[in-house]
Amino acid sequence: MAHKFNPINIKKLDNEWRRENLPPFETLQKLGVEATDVFADIGCGIGYFTIPAATMTKNNVYALDTSAAMLEELKIRANEADLENVVLTQTAEYDLKLPNESVTFALLVNVIHEIDNKEKFLNEINRILKTGGKLAVIDWEKAELEMGPPISHRLGKDTLAKMLKEIKFDCQKTMSFTENFYGLVFIKN
Repeated sequence: MAHKFNPINIKKLDNEWRRENLPPFETLQKLGVEATDVFADIGCGIGYFTIPAATMTKNNVYALDTSAAMLEELKIRANEADLENVVLTQTAEYDLKLPNESVTFALLVNVIHEIDNKEKFLNEINRILKTGGKLAVIDWEKAELEMGPPISHRLGKDTLAKMLKEIKFDCQKTMSFTENFYGLVFIKN
């Protein structure tokens, strides 16, 4: 069974260490988020990336999470930021509750290692993403690090790229975010 983030550790989702390693605006810019994107933050948590994305795009930003507690915290943060384009959606792990081909940019940050049936999950993302749309994935490097899930739960970037190639995604960009995280940007064919 995959290692799941415990909501009791909610403070880890927005702290000084995370802001140093994955500064939200700069990270989204590096991944290629554009003002015209219809954005889906899959496994959005408290909105660490949702809130900045909602200020970067004119369109809807779908905040998708299985946790009602995370979405409740995000609702407070979105209201405080006076954002009207954040659409909160409580999902099931393999049902993202969005129409087919409804988003142009999907983001997964530290989520893929938490999923048991990765193929089923990636196919669900494929379903909601428009042809030509982008899928950006940031996750823990498959290495022994002080932070993060056990190494046995981590998915290496080459393995992930191969899985996505099998469902017609081309890797457009590979990057590192400090020694802790890798980033990949895929285009859906």
